[in-house]
This record gives sequence, structure tokens and C-alpha cells, in this order.
Amino acid sequence: MDLHHPDWVLNVEIRERAYLYGPPSPTPGGLPVGSSGRGLLLLSGGIDSPVAGWLLAKRGLAVDAVHFHTPPYTSLEALQKVRELCRILSDYLGTIRLFVVPLTAVQLRIRERAALEQSTLLIRACMVRVADGLARREGHGCLISGESLGQVASQTLPSLRFTGSMTGLPLLRPLIGMDKQEIVTLARRIGTFETSVQPYPDCCSLFAPPHPLVKPDQERMLASFAALEAEELLEQALRETAES
Repeated sequence: MDLHHPDWVLNVEIRERAYLYGPPSPTPGGLPVGSSGRGLLLLSGGIDSPVAGWLLAKRGLAVDAVHFHTPPYTSLEALQKVRELCRILSDYLGTIRLFVVPLTAVQLRIRERAALEQSTLLIRACMVRVADGLARREGHGCLISGESLGQVASQTLPSLRFTGSMTGLPLLRPLIGMDKQEIVTLARRIGTFETSVQPYPDCCSLFAPPHPLVKPDQERMLASFAALEAEELLEQALRETAES
């Protein structure tokens, strides 16, 4: 018997009762979920946004999710993939409320009135605007996104400035300094990767222009957003948002 190098250690803690525990198991660590408030995650169904939600849950944020659905351009399978991602995240986070926003009418308005190269930024701006209204209605203190600086055209610094201007709430981007491989590694670790890579595209990828803006002008983009005259459509989308 080697007492200096045991196979495992049993700990005994004596209080009003005796407690036995061990050996220890590794955990994600962090703060208790909910101790830092509640946030609303923009959940696309891709690799990045579930990881963003998980990281902020580690810092004590209770997380709900909002997904933007554009039938018939996005499929029921795409929506089911998002539901499955919420189920996986709930193993870490506890209960997650998933809100589904119908955004087809807004997407079509952008197609009708906006320059093609502006379309991705405008749809993301509309998403943030609706998410802002939903978060305020449901009592969330912040929005969360899976954006990583420079990863795609809509995530350059000028692009992030424009889309972030659509909310007065804190917009938290926990992946902002990570590269794709770091994000994929975390997605595999928490079990969301295999679901995220299922081939059911979201509305942003379906309507993506071949040559999106990389360095949009802030004032020009704000003028293009105003020219959509989409406020009534956005309010309708918020009214028709359903918990899934």
C-alpha cells in the first residue's frame, strides 16, 4: 500500500454531520448562473453564438435566446436545430427561454429598398432593434452576440459600430478577440459543435450578398436604415414573437 501516491483521495469534513467526498471532478468554474443578471442571446444556429452564451453564463449571467426565422426561406429543420442548441446549453445554464421572431416581411423590405451590398448589415441592424425591444419587454439587462472582430464582413469595426447603434442596452461580445479555431474548440468542449454544423442555413446566410460592405459609412448606413421605413414591420415582428 502506497500512502504517498494513492489511487484516489477520500475527503472527510466534520460539521454538525460528517461529509465524505472525492475524488474531485473538473467543472467549467465561474460564477453561479443568475448571479450577474439576465441577458438575451442572439442565437443564429451557427457555431459562434452558443459559445458566446456559454461563456457569459460562466460569468453568472442567466441566458435566454432569440432566433430570427424567415419562412419559407428558412426551414423548420433550421428552427429545430436552434431548439436543440438550447437543449444542450440548458445542461449548463438551466432553463433557457427561446423566443422566435418572424422576420420575413422585414427581409423582403430590405430586398426591395436597399442596395444589395448593404443588405447583411441592415438585416443585422433590424435583428438588434427587435432584440432590444424584446429584452426590455422581458426584463433582460443586456444583449449577447457571437461576433468576432474581423471574422466576416459584418464583423469589422465599422460594421459592429453600425449594428451596435441599434440598441441602448449593453451589447456583450465575449468572442470578440477569439479566432475561429479557438471558438470551434470551445464548441466541441461544450457539445454544441455537431449540432451547429448541420447544413440548415439561417436567414443571414441565405440572403448574403456576393460582395458585402467591409467598411460601411456610419451616416450613410443610418440613412439607408431610415429609408427602409421598417419601424411598423419591426414592431409587428416583436408583437408576433412567440416563445418556442
